[in-house]
Amino acid sequence: MSVSNLTHTPISRSEGGALTLSAMAAIFWGTNFEATRIALVDLPPWTAAAGRVAMAVAATMLWLAATKGISWAVLRRNLVAFSSLGTIGVAGFTATLFLGMKTSSPVTAALVMGTSPLITNLLESLLLRRLPSLLAVLGMVVSLIGVALTVGAFSGTHFASGDLLILLGSVLWALYTIGCRRWVVGATPIETSAWTMLAGALVLGLVAFRLETPLAAFAHAPLAAWGASLWMALVGSALALIFWQVGIAMRGPGATSVLFNLVPVSALVVAALFGRMPGMMQIAGIAVALFGISLASGKRPGGRTR
Repeated sequence: MSVSNLTHTPISRSEGGALTLSAMAAIFWGTNFEATRIALVDLPPWTAAAGRVAMAVAATMLWLAATKGISWAVLRRNLVAFSSLGTIGVAGFTATLFLGMKTSSPVTAALVMGTSPLITNLLESLLLRRLPSLLAVLGMVVSLIGVALTVGAFSGTHFASGDLLILLGSVLWALYTIGCRRWVVGATPIETSAWTMLAGALVLGLVAFRLETPLAAFAHAPLAAWGASLWMALVGSALALIFWQVGIAMRGPGATSVLFNLVPVSALVVAALFGRMPGMMQIAGIAVALFGISLASGKRPGGRTR
């Protein structure tokens, strides 16, 4: 079964199928933070970011060409949207993640990025010209307290510059999630993923060649850096982004973005598997932040939405 036909299969025709794919995408993204940490040991940030997206777009384009075929009409119709969303949501998101991870930890970075559902819903409220609900505002405050607990702000620790960069990345991803639903016309999830990743790869590649020496860096990189980059490209980027696009197409940006709550949980599990157990304050902060994000996203006890 080709991913290009996911929206026409039983698993994605139902709400539950789209929910499953969106959850898998969030779990895959959660693994990226540890993989990013490994890659950045031997690769400079712009090179690592550009390499990840370039590998991902190559795999996605080959898949698209072999299954659905390249539709130039889709590209012409959405050229401005694909270019803008690729620059904002792929290049911007990836760059802020890799630059931010120079000073942030994988778990903290994942939790800060986990505020994306909250930001998505608030931005949707603004675009629809309606005030956010009191529950959304309360959830935002609670989630920020949770983030502060995780980074140790209440014990005198300050937010690292990387944490703030990753927060910017979550804003850019929220814009991407909304834009894919509102601006892309007549494109399948894999087409949207492929063309926006291509635009993002071009932007990241231009910056990487301007500031660093990516070819030399990858030529001398050890297997660990290559393995981490391939994992992020094939699983944590290409497959995850396609699954996420299916969720947006079937359930909408607001409902899909709630599944981003799984990202910090996945990152926490992966960090523990690599022997870096979080402290009790981090665990408490994650629990508080996820509760706040859930409130802000409109979740009620029992799993019902407003």
